[in-house]
Amino acid sequence: MRLFAGIHPPEEACAHLATHVRTLHVSTAAVNTRLAPRTQWHVTLVFLGEVPDDRLLDVDAALQRSTPPVGTPSARLRIAGGGRFGRGRFTILWAGLTGEADRLTTLAHGIRQELQDARLAFDGRPFRPHLTLARPGDRIDRSQLEADHAALDAYRGPEWPATTLRLMHSRLGSPPIYTELARYEI
Repeated sequence: MRLFAGIHPPEEACAHLATHVRTLHVSTAAVNTRLAPRTQWHVTLVFLGEVPDDRLLDVDAALQRSTPPVGTPSARLRIAGGGRFGRGRFTILWAGLTGEADRLTTLAHGIRQELQDARLAFDGRPFRPHLTLARPGDRIDRSQLEADHAALDAYRGPEWPATTLRLMHSRLGSPPIYTELARYEI
């Protein structure tokens, strides 16, 4: 099964961001900019890809070992800023994180180390905390994309605590379907 581990912002933070996203060209474009459904906004800490069913318990154990000790205060985060990855038809528009995002980086590295120790494969690209908002590709004009990027860069949402890491099963599709398999307090 296709797996990732991540955190989901609380509803209040998503509602605030959604109000801002509705003003962007990617939301108002007459073409399909592949806007990510608000219910699927998350920050991926590690993408494992395809994992055999018989290794699911190993993934669970690795995630349990990587969580902070009970009683550790939750990282305080804020969705703020934004940018884009890729070019042309591979362009992705994203919102960033500020606050104690360095704690997410530490957690992501700890998870990756536990997965590596368990001989579980994962995507080794550097961790860059963000929420994917849209995959407009080259479906909107470059000037509109630049305007959206600037509008996201100026965005600052409400602060919230990152309290839960989730192990998710991802099924490809349009849109993809995410199913929560487990939760871990962080």
